[in-house]
Amino acid sequence: MQREKKELISEWYDEHSHSVLSYTLMMVRDYQQAEDLTHETFMKAFIHFDSFEGNSSVKTWLFSIAHNLTVDFLRKRKPIPILKELLAGKPDEGPLPEDMVLIQENSEALYKALGKIKETHREIIILRKIKGFTIEETAKILNCSESKVKSVLFRALPALEKQLLKEGFFHEGEVRESHY
Repeated sequence: MQREKKELISEWYDEHSHSVLSYTLMMVRDYQQAEDLTHETFMKAFIHFDSFEGNSSVKTWLFSIAHNLTVDFLRKRKPIPILKELLAGKPDEGPLPEDMVLIQENSEALYKALGKIKETHREIIILRKIKGFTIEETAKILNCSESKVKSVLFRALPALEKQLLKEGFFHEGEVRESHY
């Protein structure tokens, strides 16, 4: 059983560690700390393996662990400056070099603006809009109601848009899509 557990956790790590790392990185804005939190997430999953009842997906359960660890970490420390490069080492496939400059600038502006809004707003936006979790999954990860996720998201997206306007990312009226 112990060997099977190790193999399963290893599979989960291979499948979900990059996603957990990018989530924790967006939250703590420190690559080294995000790596530590990611490893700690999988260690906790191993230790508490028997508590996983399958009521949610493995990914949701892992993000719930990562969320709790990240919140604990953030409560214990003072804010640090935003990193200039959040996602270094991406695969080489994709946009042309001139497009990469624009993408990098847009990413930096987005993450800088995310870093300046309320932590609860940032969490919801990252989980729902960047990581693509459903409202139900987000509620499970954050251990709150679905209605709270919806109401916070309703306030969070305009707050992010306002911050992006402040940062000069776009001009008033340029972005007016549905937030849901």
